[in-house]
Amino acid sequence: MPEFSSLLAFALIALGMVLTPGPNMVYLISRSICQGRVAGLISLGGVALGFVFYMICAAFGITALVLAVPYAYDAIRFAGALYLLWLAWQAVRPGGRSPFQLKDLPKDGPLKLFLMGFLTNLLNPKIAVMYLSLLPQFIDPANGSVLAQSLVLGTTQIIISVFVNAMIAVSAGSIAVFLVRRPSFAAVQRWIMGTVLAALAVKMATEARR
Repeated sequence: MPEFSSLLAFALIALGMVLTPGPNMVYLISRSICQGRVAGLISLGGVALGFVFYMICAAFGITALVLAVPYAYDAIRFAGALYLLWLAWQAVRPGGRSPFQLKDLPKDGPLKLFLMGFLTNLLNPKIAVMYLSLLPQFIDPANGSVLAQSLVLGTTQIIISVFVNAMIAVSAGSIAVFLVRRPSFAAVQRWIMGTVLAALAVKMATEARR
C-alpha cells in the first residue's frame, strides 16, 4: 500500500487535474447540455472505462520499469513537474477557452455515447501523461508491491475523476448560466487552479529522490 501522505498528495493532484478543463470535461459538458444529463452520464461511463484501461496498462508498465531501471524516477519526476507547469499555464493563459463555451453536438444513442466517451478519454493526452509521468512519483518499492500500489493510486484517481465529472455533468446547465452571468468568477477559478498546479509542480521537482 502507498503511504497515506503519498496517497493524499496524489488525490489532490488528481482533483486539480480533473478540475482543469480538458477534452473529457469539454465533451461531457457539451453532451450534457445538448442532449441532457442522462446522455452526459452515459458518456461518463465510457470515460471511466478509459481510465480503467490506462490504469491497467500503466500499472504493469510501471512495475516493469521499476524492476528494470530503478533510477528512472528522476527523469519521470521532472517530466511530471513540467507537465503540471504546462497545465498551470493552460489554466491562466490569456484567451483560454472555457469548457462551457459549447460545441454543437448531434444527438446520439446510448452505445455511441458510451463509445465516444471511451475514445475521448483514450485519446486524451492529459490522462496518458498523468498515468505514465505522475503516478510513478507516488510509488515506493519499499512499501511493498509496485503493482498493488499502482492499482490503489489508479483506483483513487478514477473515483475522484468519476465523482467530480458526474457532478459537473449533472449540473452543467446551471454552472454555464452562473459563469455567463459572473465572468469574473471563472477568471478567479482559473488563477486559483493554475497556482495550485504550479505549486505542486515545484514541490515535485524539488523533492528528494527516493
